[in-house]
Amino acid sequence: MSKRLEGKIALVSGAGSVGPGWGNGKATAVLFAREGSAVLCADINREAAQETRDIIRGEGGRAEAWECDVTQAARVEAMVAGCLDHYGRIDVLQNNVGILTVGGPVETSEEDWDRVHDVNLKSMFLTSKHVLPVMERQGGGAIVNISSIAALRHLGVPYLAYYTSKAAVSQLTRMVAVEYAPKGVRCNSVSPGFMRTPMVEKSLAAHYADGDVDEMFRQRAAVVPMGRGGDAWDVAHASLFLASEEAKYVTGADLVVDGGLTVKCV
Repeated sequence: MSKRLEGKIALVSGAGSVGPGWGNGKATAVLFAREGSAVLCADINREAAQETRDIIRGEGGRAEAWECDVTQAARVEAMVAGCLDHYGRIDVLQNNVGILTVGGPVETSEEDWDRVHDVNLKSMFLTSKHVLPVMERQGGGAIVNISSIAALRHLGVPYLAYYTSKAAVSQLTRMVAVEYAPKGVRCNSVSPGFMRTPMVEKSLAAHYADGDVDEMFRQRAAVVPMGRGGDAWDVAHASLFLASEEAKYVTGADLVVDGGLTVKCV
């Protein structure tokens, strides 16, 4: 590792994984630690957050686990305060939390619509709301929000609430970037394409190939120009770049990580 985040403090929301393997947040938290950052691993699932913390500590890094429902303002405020108590500052905020439900405008229930927007969008509003004043006092920081190519195009499965929430995440990112650029805070997003993660497997497998997970990932990979899907480490490395000083003149950008999928006509 080149220690691109040496001496930094990172708060990673959604740092656990919903199943075996590597989710985006879990991989990012571990990679940030490998690059020299101390990490607050936050997740709604305490055990998942602790697993990521233990991986980091097992590699000789610094990490704490924090259970947090990032759709709740009071709990987000407490999480930020807890990070400051542990480490004294927050240099990087990386927002990974996200869910999806399948359904178009008629099929999607009001409950699902509200829940998806709360988890995918409100969470990033709340974490930004409470971390931005910290970064402003410090004189700088970097926020990396995980959006999706679903913010850019239809992906073949009708999940309206997910599409609209991710489009809003991308715009939230741009608005924060403009407002806080004079204050030394950068805000960018990463838009993954067809990735192989536990969340994708859990959320979408039933809607492809009669639940055949391997066939689902084969079908998704077949439409990607590179001929394969991505994984959580692709998202983690993109996030690392945007969090590091290598991206010191980058703000308001969306880094698409999709093997070329969004530049195809069909």
